[in-house]
Amino acid sequence: MQRAFWFSFVAAGGVYLLMLFWSLPVISASAGGLVPFDMRPTGYSVQDARQFLAALSEEGRDFYLSVQLRLDLLYPALLGMMLVIGFQRVFGTPWSTVFSVVALIMVSADYLENYMISIMLHGGASGINDSVVALASFWTMCKSVSATVAFCALLFGAMGKARRRWV
Repeated sequence: MQRAFWFSFVAAGGVYLLMLFWSLPVISASAGGLVPFDMRPTGYSVQDARQFLAALSEEGRDFYLSVQLRLDLLYPALLGMMLVIGFQRVFGTPWSTVFSVVALIMVSADYLENYMISIMLHGGASGINDSVVALASFWTMCKSVSATVAFCALLFGAMGKARRRWV
């Protein structure tokens, strides 16, 4: 179980760093410096989405669809695996189950966000409707909130376990 945790930790971290320092900056540069949908934790309005899609070059759109969204197929699963294993290691039942559900909500929201982003990218600035943007933004915010809860729970749980071990 410990090896699986560290494998998923390193793999998720590697994919995240690849996105953070390579694919997301490429997308941002292809959109005149605007922030990609994935990196807007508080969501975005219809106007924001249309502005980003209008600014995004054809190459940037293709890169978002072919590279970023493929990397983001790996990341949520690896991160979810790391969190669930981590919760099992630091919490007893029922808290490990409760926080694992939060992690699975995060993973699901990330995949739903990616699906909605692909719809927006295929539709373009003039081809998207308000409900698609609202749903995409909702999943982005849901992912962000559940990720924050999950990371804080794992951090505080690990600190509590370490404190009990050393005291």
